Amino acid sequence: MRPVNAVITKVVDETPTIRTFYFDTSFELIPGQFVMVWIRGVDELPMALSYENAITVQKVGHATSALFELGECDSVGIRGPFGNGFDIKNGHILLVAGGVGAAPLAPLAEKASASGLKVTTLLGAKTKEELLFRERFEAAGEVRVATDDGSEGIHGYVTQLLDDAKNYSQLCCCGPEIMMKKVLDNVAPSKAQFSLHRYIKCGIGICGACCIDGLRVCKDGPVFQGDILKKSEFGVYRRNECGERVMV
Repeated sequence: MRPVNAVITKVVDETPTIRTFYFDTSFELIPGQFVMVWIRGVDELPMALSYENAITVQKVGHATSALFELGECDSVGIRGPFGNGFDIKNGHILLVAGGVGAAPLAPLAEKASASGLKVTTLLGAKTKEELLFRERFEAAGEVRVATDDGSEGIHGYVTQLLDDAKNYSQLCCCGPEIMMKKVLDNVAPSKAQFSLHRYIKCGIGICGACCIDGLRVCKDGPVFQGDILKKSEFGVYRRNECGERVMV
């Protein structure tokens, strides 16, 4: 698929390291899906949609730093949306968000709440200032917070808030893989869904760069059921730019 030209209409500083880029182009969004964002002359990266017309990005490397140099009226190329999204049904939904992993979960919280489902969010970040989309989650239901430095909520990791996870109908999670593996190890896998981040090149299941035990994250995911991941290399290995297996 050829990228469409998406002009940046607004840039919002969400936290000291995270920004939301709004575009003049909207997409039919299933929460959890991603788009391939082409920063011209630099690289193309997979990004979760945080709104129908926006991506929320943390500045972590060369390509995201280049994106942070763009402003209103600049443009990027966008392909997608790709992959599957979260599949929510009836009951009480528990969302577990770590860092910028809150980006695909915020529209899910809003969708679930609008559908009449009860939503509880466990929101984690390094510091109070880095908590992402707290207001959006609070508008959808109860929010419990954990920060690494103790500046807000409990002093510790978001996984320390999982004591009553068995009381929820479904769990949806996104964040650092080590965090998500900890969640998977402490909940019923059949009730949990996880949004994975892998090195994605093509976005359409051809190149195999994002494979995890034969599953293509871009095509078969990025959202996977917990019972599938329980039997995989999830939380143990990932693949680098050369396709080599490296420890998570």
